[in-house]
Amino acid sequence: MAREAAAKNKFSSMAEIIPVEEAVGKVLAHDITEIRPGQYKGPAFKKGHIVREEELEHLRRLGKEHLFVLHISEGEYHEDDAALMMADALCGRNVEHDGNPAEGKIALKASVTGLLKINVEALIEFNMVPDVMCSARHNNDVVRKGDIVAGTRAIPLVIREEFVNEAVAVGKKAGGIFSVKEFSRMKAGAVITGNEVFYGRINDKFAPILRKKLAGFDCRLEEISFCPDDKDIIRNTILGYIEKGIQLVLVAGGMSVDPDDVSRVAINDAGATDLAYGSPVLPGAMFLYAQVKGVPVMGLPACVLYYKATVFDLMLPRVLAGERITRRDLAEMAHGGMCLNCEKCHYPVCPFGK
Repeated sequence: MAREAAAKNKFSSMAEIIPVEEAVGKVLAHDITEIRPGQYKGPAFKKGHIVREEELEHLRRLGKEHLFVLHISEGEYHEDDAALMMADALCGRNVEHDGNPAEGKIALKASVTGLLKINVEALIEFNMVPDVMCSARHNNDVVRKGDIVAGTRAIPLVIREEFVNEAVAVGKKAGGIFSVKEFSRMKAGAVITGNEVFYGRINDKFAPILRKKLAGFDCRLEEISFCPDDKDIIRNTILGYIEKGIQLVLVAGGMSVDPDDVSRVAINDAGATDLAYGSPVLPGAMFLYAQVKGVPVMGLPACVLYYKATVFDLMLPRVLAGERITRRDLAEMAHGGMCLNCEKCHYPVCPFGK
């Protein structure tokens, strides 16, 4: 209640009328329109602009002998100054801003290509502070260097110092609400299972898909092995890859509950730890994640062959960013984990995985 009362009774910086020659260093309380017939109609100076000496003649040409200006009292900040302070506090590792707010707004950008990480609880706490806001992309979005990841601003033209300080404190306490985990260019190996492929009864379709998806992250598929439905052969192939220095193992096929599907047993027999089988994502319910000798192993169900976007597309960036996937991580994917099977797929510009 105390905070709500304070918000209702916040300082009101009164606009005053002053001669234009006295306006240097003062803050405009309104837009000033310029009209050049046949050329331009719009603001020559925007609300919140701080008047400079060299602009006085321009203002007089616009017919302005007097101006409405704001007086910023002690204990208040101009919107641009507040935006800079908040942006500094919001930026964590590999997130930056250009230091040039406009109309109280400033964008935060990724300084590397990677996985966007957001402290969601801290972001909510930040937005609970009166007169400030911050809007962001989704947590775990793939971002490229230079992409905007969030934007922040002071809502009023002049904001109370205590509100700015409170918002800044939230960001600093979190160590920066936004960060980006840079992707590793892992050497990947694919173990493609199934008697039907191994004995040449059908052509493999997995390898081209895996190669293309990895290439989107500048990763190469260094090794491809075709294995029959034999758990010992699959296990030995996985271990052989790791001995060769493969950093990511993709086991394609054999993830369902049919008698011939032994891939997950083979992964377990390879000495898997942190094994999580099954995900609340459609398509991708029979996905598997594990670690074998510290190397991530992803078990890919057949849906990867038939859908443009699956659980593999959601989890691959996180693995390349160095995250160890837990059962909790997979459980959290239930919210937003249903693909709508649109007639034309627009992934990743869609709700899937969000």
